[in-house]
Amino acid sequence: MTPDHPIFARWPARYPDRLQLFSLPTPNGVKVGIMLEETGLPYEAHRIDISANESHDPAFLALNPNGKIPAIYDPHGPGGRPLALFESGAILIYLADKTGRFLSTDPAARYETIQWLMWQMGGVGPMFGQVGFFNKFAGKAYEDKRPRDRYVAESARLLGVLDERLAGRDWVMGADYSIADISLLGWVRNLIDFYEARDLVGFDRFSRVQAWLDRGLARPAVQRGLAVTAD
Repeated sequence: MTPDHPIFARWPARYPDRLQLFSLPTPNGVKVGIMLEETGLPYEAHRIDISANESHDPAFLALNPNGKIPAIYDPHGPGGRPLALFESGAILIYLADKTGRFLSTDPAARYETIQWLMWQMGGVGPMFGQVGFFNKFAGKAYEDKRPRDRYVAESARLLGVLDERLAGRDWVMGADYSIADISLLGWVRNLIDFYEARDLVGFDRFSRVQAWLDRGLARPAVQRGLAVTAD
């Protein structure tokens, strides 16, 4: 039976009993793909081509009025009722609570983890994304390099914060891999790879971040999650 939501008129569900993911393998999009692969929740993925403006299709806007990926539709949401949800950070918290994985139930540790998730959402994502715009995309043509250099400097500062946090820790929260790590992996990977900003931000001086990134990318579920909706 097709779920009762306008999104499925445009992107039909072949497996309507599964959680439905609408995404693309951007740094925000891969967060949810990684989380779903890590938790083992059954899901169906739908590729939303943002270059074709599909995220502003009326059917998608019915799911996420902000017109951004990722978004999910869970036919088995709280109380057994369907739940549509957008914003990658909110989705990570929801999936962590749904599965009891990657977010501590200890109140202090829980809020500390959410604190680092919000740090990624409010700082790392926007700043790294601006570096990408000014270093690789349309902003690269600007003769005035002050905007680029402003975002490069702030991105380097944020990497320094993360590097210091990882002193004596394998993961952001210590011994336990969490949604804080999942939220950051795609962004750090993109900054030095796809955005070609390794030298700009002086990434090689952040040795603890590099070791953390290597540990994260070595996880099989992370590798699978990075590829979700790639084709």
